[in-house]
Amino acid sequence: MPTKAAAVLYAKHIERVSNFYAAVAELMVIHSEADHVILESAAFQLTVVAIPDKLAASIEISSPPIRREDSAIKPAFGISSIASARVMAAQLGGELNPVDQEWDFLGYRVCDGHDPEGNVIQLRERKRRESA
Repeated sequence: MPTKAAAVLYAKHIERVSNFYAAVAELMVIHSEADHVILESAAFQLTVVAIPDKLAASIEISSPPIRREDSAIKPAFGISSIASARVMAAQLGGELNPVDQEWDFLGYRVCDGHDPEGNVIQLRERKRRESA
């Protein structure tokens, strides 16, 4: 059986960040403890791990968060609706780029954004086939 693609994300506020990914990236919480939360879809697993208190105390996250665009990685999530995700992201402390910054790529409508701690993400909605 093939292993799912997976990523580990360190977060200052794991509950807030995990709630964001559950709603916006359409992941299901399958396990939760005080120091980590595991979320999954059929193809992907995300583990959100709490940054240790001593280190977290030195990290400041602004409101709204500053997008960490200098990161070397941007996880991409297949979702059912970018429009719905945009609303949820705003309600949960993140943000998606506006509609005019979306683009088409390999059969998907694509939009970048960030989570409540500024981590950059990409959302991909499968384009509907136009009927003849």
